[in-house]
Amino acid sequence: MKTVSAGLAAHLAQGETTLATCWRVLRSDGVVLGFTDHDLELVVEGTACRPMHGLEGGEVPVRLGAQVETGEVLGILDDAAIAEDDILLGRYDGARVETWRVNWQAPEERLLLRVDTIGEIVREDGIFRAELRSAEAALNKTGGRLYQGLCDAVVGDARCGVDLGAPGRWAVATVVAVIDAFRVEVSGLGGFAEDWFAFGMGHWASGKKSGLADAVLTHRKSGAGDLIGFGQRVGDWVLPGDTLKVTAGCDRRFATCRDKFGNGAGFRGFPHVPGNDFVLRYPREGDALDGRAVVR
Repeated sequence: MKTVSAGLAAHLAQGETTLATCWRVLRSDGVVLGFTDHDLELVVEGTACRPMHGLEGGEVPVRLGAQVETGEVLGILDDAAIAEDDILLGRYDGARVETWRVNWQAPEERLLLRVDTIGEIVREDGIFRAELRSAEAALNKTGGRLYQGLCDAVVGDARCGVDLGAPGRWAVATVVAVIDAFRVEVSGLGGFAEDWFAFGMGHWASGKKSGLADAVLTHRKSGAGDLIGFGQRVGDWVLPGDTLKVTAGCDRRFATCRDKFGNGAGFRGFPHVPGNDFVLRYPREGDALDGRAVVR
């Protein structure tokens, strides 16, 4: 249940109101943007909500129960507000959007209507349309662990326990050349073996992708440099001279966890789970069927 302040309640009880809608967009990289459908700038929760190049909200149906409520906002692509490059780079993916109803004559009289996250974003003719998903959308995500041979933790996270900040598990690389949309040649990794950073992460420290991270799929030696292959397109945004911090990767196998990181005790998979070939097996003469482990 929403609680309306006494001042806003008195304003709403009048015959005429001076209300406007404000949106606060909180990106995962810490950037906070504010927009309003009013013709003057309003300050909401310490954020200046701009009237120009802002957002226009649509109707949001209210559903009973735990159904996901979806709405949308429309806006103009503009470098001073929401740039197309930032959308393409994923800076708005999963961003938190707060929708406020504000008395523009007294902005301290306001009510938080809803909190959503940005889902799919469509761009066309200089306009973007962003889908807003209510908090119930989180219930659609699969939870729990997977019973499988591979580890289901992310290397370096709390469940994994590997310290990626330790010496030998990270390095700073500099882009020498862009090979194609997914591969770049870098310097600075000469002291590391091939594939050491495969299945790791690249955290960009400069350039258009500064502050973003991309999954590293391959790490190959190439002459005097190293070739890094990414899981997403980077060639459109990266230039020679850009730097990134790369961290050691893991293919989630028990042998890699044990030999590469010395973390066998922290392995979060089930390396002895029988595979499909075991399911199709049938008893044969000489098999040891005395209760001992049949998978090692």
